[in-house]
Formats: sequence, C-alpha cells, structure tokens
Amino acid sequence: MAFHHVGLATKDLEGTKAFYEDVMGFTTVRYDDFGINEGGMLRHIFLDTGRGELITFVEPREIPGISDWDTSINKQLGVPNSFYHLAFDAETLDDLDKIRENLVAKKVKVSPVIDHDWCKSIYFFDPINGLALEYSVFARAFNEDDRTLQYRATMPVAVLYMDEDAIAKLETDRLATIAAKA
Repeated sequence: MAFHHVGLATKDLEGTKAFYEDVMGFTTVRYDDFGINEGGMLRHIFLDTGRGELITFVEPREIPGISDWDTSINKQLGVPNSFYHLAFDAETLDDLDKIRENLVAKKVKVSPVIDHDWCKSIYFFDPINGLALEYSVFARAFNEDDRTLQYRATMPVAVLYMDEDAIAKLETDRLATIAAKA
C-alpha cells in the first residue's frame, strides 16, 4: 500500500503548478475549476510525483467563510520547519545526487546530502507555499536494532528549524570540508 495522494492548500495555484512541474519535474494529471454555490471559486490540481502517487493543491478564491491563512504549515503552527514536511523518494543515491544538482541549477537553496545511517536526504523549500520538502533514498535495509527505541545521537536545535540560512550554512560547511580534504 502507498499513498494515493496528499492534499494541501495554496494561495497561488499557478506559481505552485510552475514550481512542481518545472523544478520538481512532476506531471499534472488533473486540473479542475469549480464554482461554489455560496460564492467564489475553487481550483484544484493533481500532480503525479512518481509511481502513480499524487500531491494535490486547492486554491480557494473568494469563498465565504474562508479567511486568510499562511500556507506554510510549520509557520502557521509555530513549530520548527522539520516537523511537518513532505519527503519524496529518490530511487538511488545517484538519483538523489542528480535531483540535488537539478535543484541547485534551478537556483533552489538545497542542503548537502545528509547521511542518517539508514537513509540519505536533501532538504529545501517550496518557495510559493513555504512547505518543507525533502528527497530521500534508503541507504540500507532496516534491521531489528532500528526497531528498538534508543539514544542515537545529539544534534544542534538549529537542525530542527532547517531554514534557508541553516541549509546555506550546511552547504558552506560541506564545501569547506571538501576543500580541507583536497
């Protein structure tokens, strides 16, 4: 079983569509415009993220009773950026590297590849909706040790916030480490 779709809201459906198609490489499979009996409109898009799994966005327009809100879920709730995020699958480490290179080429601020032992990930943001995004690839199979709650490491609290400044600092540190080894 897999997700059929994850539904989110946007205030800028055209910008959202452009980001997820042009930068993320997803394909629009359904695009709807609905009138609301009580007034206003609702636009709805379904984007295929791969293997038939979908992400959807709705954009309410002048619908009575729907007030202004912040599309950045974490900001709206007042929690760190890492709490609510979407992680997309990269099938191989090479794929993850290519995805990262593509994001960098498209001027997206993206973290270096982060090794979590069991998976490797990159982190960045949807610039239209302020959503925390990630691509991950499995680095190894899960084992019995993984299923047992245990203390594994310490990390700075800044990791939880994974904002653009933290992502830029991770990249600067990564480049400094590469230069030091050369």
